[in-house]
Amino acid sequence: MKHLALATGCLLATQAVAETPVLNVYTYESFTSEWGPGPQIEAGFEAQCGCDVVFTGVGDGAALLSRVRLEGARSEADVVVGLDTALMARARATGLFAPTEASAEYDLPIPWEDPDFVPFDWGYFAFVGEAGAEHPTSFEALAASDLSIVIQDPRSSTPGLGLLMWVKAAYGDRASEIWEGLADNILTVTPGWSEAYGLFLDGEADLVLSYTTSPAYHIIAEGDDSKVALPFEEGHYMQVEIAGRLAASDQPELAEQFLQYLLGAEAQGVLPETNWMYPVVLPEGGLAEGFQQIVTPDKALLLEAGEADALREEALAEWRAALAR
Repeated sequence: MKHLALATGCLLATQAVAETPVLNVYTYESFTSEWGPGPQIEAGFEAQCGCDVVFTGVGDGAALLSRVRLEGARSEADVVVGLDTALMARARATGLFAPTEASAEYDLPIPWEDPDFVPFDWGYFAFVGEAGAEHPTSFEALAASDLSIVIQDPRSSTPGLGLLMWVKAAYGDRASEIWEGLADNILTVTPGWSEAYGLFLDGEADLVLSYTTSPAYHIIAEGDDSKVALPFEEGHYMQVEIAGRLAASDQPELAEQFLQYLLGAEAQGVLPETNWMYPVVLPEGGLAEGFQQIVTPDKALLLEAGEADALREEALAEWRAALAR
């Protein structure tokens, strides 16, 4: 009888595990790191859903879309977190994403209405350097300097692509001229943000392409105010990061619930001090003091999603031509 009871207990435990639904979420690697928002968001949603959330880190944001496009309808992903508005038109054109009803009262500097994607955080691109030094205040001044910079590859990284859009939005037809001037400042081009920022922290370059919010990390997490974002006269390009659910998902209800959770107070409260971006819904108590000590751009730049996609190949060609010289 003991053997029968043991066998019955094992069978019930196996069935319980088998019946636990799994939600597969593709995102970029820094999101899933131990210091990123992934672990807290995973635990928070699992406490509500009775499911198992499995995060898969896939390089940076542009590499993430490439992975989803390659896998197509066979992808194991139910939700994709970490594309942005520069990739949104291209993501929609795949036909792989399903409409969503997830929504919130957004605290964004732009209006947001989209049938397929929800925003979850946002920020401004900026070059980050050491405090106390004299820094250029424009792309043209940067190009005229002897400062070394680390940037990210626009073909794999959303900050890298954002830099292309930033130069394009600020200079239009003069973008290729700006890139020709910047070419000799570029120490290296990394696949993603983490590698670039690591090189900067190791003292390999004077400046790194990052965000105006990056110094808030050093202030809040490290008590270090030695890093600053450089305010540029042209303005700063805005990034709005987005999430969407896949039409081929075998967990459509869970995927929809997850998108709504991402917009809720719990997840939005996690993002500022783990992803070091602005939340799309401000916490009741506001943001930590460190966010009040950072640069706030006087001018915001953002190309509409369709326009950004239309300019992408031209901007890439200008960037490649300048770096090949």
